[in-house]
Amino acid sequence: MKSIIIGLVSALVTFASCNNNADKKNTNSDAKIESSTTRMHSDNMQAQNESPIHGILTGYLQVKNALTKDNGNDAADGGKAISEAMAKLDKSSLSAAQAKAYNAVADDLKENAEHINENGGKIAHQREHFEMLSQDMYDLVKSFDKTQTLYKDFCPMANDKKGAFWISETKEIKNPYLGQKMPTCGEVKEEIK
Repeated sequence: MKSIIIGLVSALVTFASCNNNADKKNTNSDAKIESSTTRMHSDNMQAQNESPIHGILTGYLQVKNALTKDNGNDAADGGKAISEAMAKLDKSSLSAAQAKAYNAVADDLKENAEHINENGGKIAHQREHFEMLSQDMYDLVKSFDKTQTLYKDFCPMANDKKGAFWISETKEIKNPYLGQKMPTCGEVKEEIK
């Protein structure tokens, strides 16, 4: 009889222990599912908050930042990134006003991005196309909801002293037209919110 009681107690302890581990596994599994769901929700919120032209703008800023450092190869990579982002853009997600603004500049935007991409060793040529690219980017960012503050900067010395502007993600002047020769030449003309 004593051995039956010991056997039953042993079985109950084992059962309770196994059930406890199962609860821990379920808790861990639930935590992983909750974490995964939270991450997916966060990614969806970020995608919802991200402008449809985010990839194009990111490529543009890569070009701008590379030109401030006189780095034609990185500028070429930025030109390629713009072209790739344009190819991936879901035009059906654009409002009528956004589609109109995008279509008005798309061909020129693509052409200038391709010239910048194809001329990594010719920074002067890249800067010529960057000036035209900047005009199109300004029109584009003005037509889309702003998810970040941008700045329209102007350099009076660029373009044979005719002046030229660019779009920047920082208030600090870093001149893409004169690069390291005159890195802080210019001023903020407009804050784009």
